[in-house]
Amino acid sequence: MSSLTFILSVLLFQLLCTSHPCQRTLTSAAAGGRWQLLQKSIGISAMHMQLLSNDRVVVFDRTDFGPSNLPLPKGKCRFDLNDTALKQDCTAHSIEYDVLSNKFRPLMVQTDVWCSSGAVTPNGDLVQTGGFNDGERKVRVFSPCSSCDWQESNNGLAARRWYSTNHILPDGRQIIVGGRKQFNYEFVPKNIAANTFDLPFLFETNDREVENNLYPFVFLNVDGNLLVFANNRAILLDYVKNKVVKRYPTIPGGDPRSYPSTGSAVLLPLKNLKASAIQAEVLVCGGAPKGSYSQATQGEFIGALKTCARIIITDPNPKWVIETMPLARVMGDMILLPNGNVLLINGAGSGSAGWEFGRNPVLNPVLYRPDNKIGTRFETHTPTKIPRMYHSTAALLRDGRVLVGGSNPHTYYNFTSVLFPTELSLEAFCPPYLEAKFNNLRPTIVGPNSMSGISYGKTLTLEMEIRGKVEEKLVWITMVAPAFNTHSFSMNQRLLVLGNDKITALGESRYNIVVRTPRSGNLAPAGFYLLFVVHQDIPSMGIWVKLQ
Repeated sequence: MSSLTFILSVLLFQLLCTSHPCQRTLTSAAAGGRWQLLQKSIGISAMHMQLLSNDRVVVFDRTDFGPSNLPLPKGKCRFDLNDTALKQDCTAHSIEYDVLSNKFRPLMVQTDVWCSSGAVTPNGDLVQTGGFNDGERKVRVFSPCSSCDWQESNNGLAARRWYSTNHILPDGRQIIVGGRKQFNYEFVPKNIAANTFDLPFLFETNDREVENNLYPFVFLNVDGNLLVFANNRAILLDYVKNKVVKRYPTIPGGDPRSYPSTGSAVLLPLKNLKASAIQAEVLVCGGAPKGSYSQATQGEFIGALKTCARIIITDPNPKWVIETMPLARVMGDMILLPNGNVLLINGAGSGSAGWEFGRNPVLNPVLYRPDNKIGTRFETHTPTKIPRMYHSTAALLRDGRVLVGGSNPHTYYNFTSVLFPTELSLEAFCPPYLEAKFNNLRPTIVGPNSMSGISYGKTLTLEMEIRGKVEEKLVWITMVAPAFNTHSFSMNQRLLVLGNDKITALGESRYNIVVRTPRSGNLAPAGFYLLFVVHQDIPSMGIWVKLQ
């Protein structure tokens, strides 16, 4: 980041503190939080989204339903003889949304990206894999620049990948796990291992004629192995040796949590990073009871699950702990906020994922405070007015808002005579920490000017400004890996609490804060992160850092 760019970012944040749209929106604050309509229509429905390090969000849908509501520029058209809807399509099915200007531009994908997956590489490129039809073995790359567009390579995958999950590994590669009729995994790029590797666990968790194991929840554990959750249980996988090193118990009750009985999951914030043994916990929330998908196909919509299950995956004898949410939810998203809390957002109160299979939209976001005592962790927030059903998305932004888009439970775009019309809008949910009453507690990161290359296990000093009284023991730094979001799962989402080693007062409301960066790629794979200073649960605007 250049000095000029950094200064402009600081000035922009100071402006946001005094005139943030979230602080001016006239919605009820009784339940907490605000909603802001950003774009009434971006021309496409946001089925997939990823925030990049230039504060732009890449959004895409699918190509096989016909024209979108956004034309490609300058007479551009896509010619695809294999497309199931249009052989010549002059409309966009992807956009780049500029967060700072609240503007967007059309992008062009060459083949079908429906129900695909992806992650950001250490150099900041979005690598997206798979899809449907002629897109099922493609690898596509989008680089963060103002004029860039999708670049596509043929047969970049060894197997067809549809409803798969990607995760960045400590060596910079991506692992792609599962997908429809794919009980295996593979890597991109193919410089080390070119073939697929069998994963019988995915066959074991496949419910006949329903599946309930698509888009598996995958997390990098602190020991370098991968937790893979599918259906209602999980394993710890040594992906290098292709060996299962641990099997976790089934969630009590045995109800499925994976697509199409879609719940969501997060790796809870990693803390105490200097300890010899670091604890890692996973939280799985929502989903649909057994039989929900089959019943939905017959027009019967069973109430969604109202429970979350939490487990310490590093424990020698791990057990699930069950908690009850204020609202039942299927097809919801779980977003890690900069202060370490979890936001549950989007989804339905009954039914399952699939065309026309969801009912009773859940309009209220719910906050989960993982450090509170059981029974005091959930907090219901202000509802949106826009149902976000099947094919909705959500992503954390650098200013602490959560971008929300999508919802298309139909085979094609359908805006009339349906329960839940195709939704082309973008909203932002503003968590309560963005309210004006917290401005005196909110930190502003003043320096250094560049955080483009920080190393593992090194001391890091930030200068910050806090206008109100500072509680030094309640100041800490967090790092968040922006996620690839689709189908109720944020792939590669990760938050590390770096803590606070020392704070020094500099005068005039300014302070230095010293922390130590993560010690290895097992804790934080190399790449771009959002770094925040948090004071009494109120986060600063983030700055981009590159860990290498």
